[in-house]
Amino acid sequence: MKAWFTSAEIAAAAQGALPGTVRGINMLADKRGWREQPDKARRRADGFGGRGGGWEYHVSLLPGDVQVRLKIAQHETPLPDRHERVERDEMWRRYHALARDQKAVCENRLKMLAEIEDRVRAGLGETAAAKMVARANGISTATLFNWKARVRSVDRADWLAALAPEWKGAANRADVHPEAWALLKSDCLRPEKPGFSACYRRMKKAADRNGWEPIPSERALRRRLDAEVPPEVRVLAREGRDKAKSLYPAQRRTRAHFHAMQAVNADGHKLDIFARFDDGRIGRPHLVAIQDLFSGKVIAYRLAESENKHDVRLAIGDMVERFGIPEKMWLDNGRAFASKWITGGTANRYRFKVRDEDPAGLLTTLGVEIHWTTPYSGQSKPIERAFRDLAEEIAKHPICAGAYTGNRPDAKPENYGNAAIPIDMLRAHVQAQIAEHNARPGRRTETAKGRSFDETFATSMAAPTTIVRWPTDAQRALWLLAAERVHAQKGSGELHLFGNRYWSEELNARAGTKVTVRFDPGDLTRGVSVYDNEERLICVATLIENARFDDVETAGKHAAKRNAYLRAAREKQRLHAELTAEELASIYAEDSPPEQRPMKPAVQRIASGGGNAARQAEWDDEREASFARGLRLVGGSDLDV
Repeated sequence: MKAWFTSAEIAAAAQGALPGTVRGINMLADKRGWREQPDKARRRADGFGGRGGGWEYHVSLLPGDVQVRLKIAQHETPLPDRHERVERDEMWRRYHALARDQKAVCENRLKMLAEIEDRVRAGLGETAAAKMVARANGISTATLFNWKARVRSVDRADWLAALAPEWKGAANRADVHPEAWALLKSDCLRPEKPGFSACYRRMKKAADRNGWEPIPSERALRRRLDAEVPPEVRVLAREGRDKAKSLYPAQRRTRAHFHAMQAVNADGHKLDIFARFDDGRIGRPHLVAIQDLFSGKVIAYRLAESENKHDVRLAIGDMVERFGIPEKMWLDNGRAFASKWITGGTANRYRFKVRDEDPAGLLTTLGVEIHWTTPYSGQSKPIERAFRDLAEEIAKHPICAGAYTGNRPDAKPENYGNAAIPIDMLRAHVQAQIAEHNARPGRRTETAKGRSFDETFATSMAAPTTIVRWPTDAQRALWLLAAERVHAQKGSGELHLFGNRYWSEELNARAGTKVTVRFDPGDLTRGVSVYDNEERLICVATLIENARFDDVETAGKHAAKRNAYLRAAREKQRLHAELTAEELASIYAEDSPPEQRPMKPAVQRIASGGGNAARQAEWDDEREASFARGLRLVGGSDLDV
């Protein structure tokens, strides 16, 4: 219970028992000598500039009815309402948005006010203490009183934020005619990705023709475009949806909750090698492989001329005979894996026509839960990562010298097509490289933790909690008969910290840069505060949790959030790109080139040969014949000499 009160508080509760004004209470205190009793009167701890002369008096000095009213008033003191809490949060938000230098200004102001309080508490007068602090820091006393006025109604714990300077950074906004600005943005935000300079020149011509003013410089409008149009809008408008999707962090799915042979994935890969098959034909063989999702080990494979249902069936048979029947299997939706001989009878099979009379496929009969992977999505097919390693180890090995085709049409080696490796030799080579791939130590996956894939798989299989179904001899016929300060990451701007990932939409603009992250080391799941190089608060990035590999619901939620993000970006794009391509074309179509008129030199030369032309026109057939007769007479041999 509070026991010390100011003159103002005592006057408010007096109601006739004591003077009802602050001045009257102060006069009463002087008359009765309250301030001469050290245990009954004291200087206020925050008395600088406060009401009541900076003194507080003990409740025992007051009449009983006044004491009662003061105690009742304490219980009736309302808690800070929501509006006050919002103002306090906004005050601290402004403080955290300040740069390092501006925060230092706040700290210096708080330090000076604290010095004044210390001097007042030591017995010095308020004005004298303020003058001493002002003189020591080279500022005016009025400035100190102004600062105190700003914090008078603020809780002592919030003084630092309340003392923030009223400073606004330079705006990235240049005044421009609204129609010219809409024209420029609409031109820039087109899939053709026109250069900003060309868009500015076109807009400038249209502005001159229509009398639009003001029109700032190209550099000023470029800065305004960068400040107003979010990065996701620019990427979506100019580079398309697929590129904009990269700005939203990809989902990372964990496989640590599986055990060995609980879930597998399968896919096919066309090797970058020319091989000579048994019948003498030369072609590029296919590798059909199955990988255990928990350990990453390639547990079965087949090398064939093409990716077909027969070799897929045999690879599944190899897996089942050696390691058992998995509970779940992720498959590519290709023709070989979606064949009715493999997955017939599966409810979610979308390739080929589904008929009731189709036979149950191999996996359906074995009771394997089938999942289909997303096309062109490496996340849903971890075996793609294994294929990348195997392609390097198999195709570029010295054994395949001259048979390597290159992994792209424009990446053919100089000795392209010089040789073709026999298929038997290639089978032995593939077997050796897959064995080496599984046995290589130092794997840094979530489950291997420095071990090899073989060790990880064997340890899990040996665990007492691992239960794997085993096929019967009768089931072998199913596959033997013909019957898949941290650095903000490029793109989305997500942050990687101690194996966790954090992201907020504001980080799109910080992609590829370094930022400062502040976090609770005891709880990394709470999200992190992100600051720029000037210690300005950028955002609070939340934790991106890993999703279970087989958690379809979480994957759907992630996709829904990403779609909402893209829809918001598209709506922003619509607001910025106000004019359509047809409207832009109609406006710029008026910029027709000026008419080319003939230009005469200052001094002109008179054309010669005009008389000859006139005489030539007068030369007719009759004169031509007469002239010919004259020549014959002159050259004739029968003339008299």
